[in-house]
Amino acid sequence: MGVSPSHMSTVGSPVGFLSCEEAEAEAGATIATPAVPTTAIVDYMELPRPVKYEELQKEAMMSLKPECFEGFRFDFMKHLNQKFSLSHSVYMGSVDVPSQSGQTVKVPVGTYEFGANLITQGDKGEHRWLIGRMLSDGRMSGRCRYDVSDALSFKLQAQLAQEAMYSQIMADVDLQGTDWNAQVKLGNNEFYGVNYLQSVTPTLAMGGEAFWLGSQRKSGVGFAARHSESAGHVATCQVATTGLLSLTYVHKASEKAALASDFMWNWNAREATATFGYDYMLRQCRLRGRVDTNGVVACFLEEKLNVGVTFLLSAELDHSSKNYKFGFGMSIGE
Repeated sequence: MGVSPSHMSTVGSPVGFLSCEEAEAEAGATIATPAVPTTAIVDYMELPRPVKYEELQKEAMMSLKPECFEGFRFDFMKHLNQKFSLSHSVYMGSVDVPSQSGQTVKVPVGTYEFGANLITQGDKGEHRWLIGRMLSDGRMSGRCRYDVSDALSFKLQAQLAQEAMYSQIMADVDLQGTDWNAQVKLGNNEFYGVNYLQSVTPTLAMGGEAFWLGSQRKSGVGFAARHSESAGHVATCQVATTGLLSLTYVHKASEKAALASDFMWNWNAREATATFGYDYMLRQCRLRGRVDTNGVVACFLEEKLNVGVTFLLSAELDHSSKNYKFGFGMSIGE
């Protein structure tokens, strides 16, 4: 006896069988579609602007080159208004003078420095400042910067001393693009220099520099690369025809701690030096230090005692030459 079509539509599919629609629904529920990995598309026409060539190793130098001093130092800065400020600095310590025997001779010195700072900012964020310093021994120095636009700025720095060999002047012209930085340098003693840094990828920048010193008939060419990530890891490499190779790496371990390393090789003198340093930021103080393969250990502490008041401690131990430096100081003013 046959089954009528009307009866089949009421009863549905026979027991143990699924319709086409039910089979597709069950298959979609039990079998997961494999995820297709996606790759971020890099727009090489919208690369970030790199740092300036002279700031290629700024993160490493902050940890490896603290401003260590010997003796006592006192700095005071007073803001007269939002644009103009005065500074006073007193230093009492010693300077190292090499001797024929190879031992370092310490000569006590005491200096006073007076400074004036004029800092303004344009409507579009252009920096314009003029900074001057005068020391009690007769030396004077000054720096100025004038930003014409976001892509062009001029800088001038000069130092005048009683000895002609210590008097210097240097003029810089900085050019900036969307993904590159360039600089032209002109100085006394027939010094001419140029450098360029270009972003190749979002994390890699490459460039080079060249200089000519006419008074000594010397020239040099260098090449550099910098790899930086958003997490704070920065690696740099510099090589020059003068015989120097420099490698640095900075690893940001946390928001408060950073580790740095530097390798310097002079293949003309067949000398190499490796340096390891740290930079630790606390709520009220900052601690920086380094140690190198020459046996030099240094540490620099800045502790904020109050708003605008900072206590300084400095130490540098050179075990190979038995040269030890200790200093403390105070800085008042922001």
